[in-house]
Amino acid sequence: MAAEADSQLMLRVKAGDEPSFALLLHRFRVPVYQFLYRMVGSPAVAEELAQEVFLRVYRARATYEPSAKFTTWLYRISTHLALNHLRDSRRERDDVRLDDTPKDGRPLQLAAHGATIEERLVANDRVERIRRAVDELPEKQRVAVLLHKYQELDYRQIAELLDTSESAVKSLLFRAYESLRVKLADLATVNATKAAG
Repeated sequence: MAAEADSQLMLRVKAGDEPSFALLLHRFRVPVYQFLYRMVGSPAVAEELAQEVFLRVYRARATYEPSAKFTTWLYRISTHLALNHLRDSRRERDDVRLDDTPKDGRPLQLAAHGATIEERLVANDRVERIRRAVDELPEKQRVAVLLHKYQELDYRQIAELLDTSESAVKSLLFRAYESLRVKLADLATVNATKAAG
């Protein structure tokens, strides 16, 4: 199981095995960077925070205990750093790319091959509206949505990460998704009209 392998690698790092740390870095550098980029909206800041995340992981190697999944521990560090940055900076953030792979600029969701220019423009507008709507969510709701929808963590992992209960996470996500549903209701109407037509 991948999570067990990650914890085992970290235990080897704890024992002084440097190549295991290099493997963890290789495995998680891009997902952590993408998560941080979605949180802070700046490629440069995301890169800086990602380096700090892995520096903290390495510094904490001597005290590491696999009491939670490695990814939960890793994203807890990432989330705290991102939230601290956002609280400290309180400045206008760059447009957050929720479904981009910022390093190479290729979106994870590509328009269907052969789509017309009009269809691509409509699809891009839809993605942009979703990005803005998620970005406007209250901080904890935004974090919960990013972890649930884009990092695919379950309720228990998110609860551990945010130091709260699973029911509180479900409530956060319910409120967030309800808010998004209301804000983006016209997109659902457009899709329903297309399907009927």
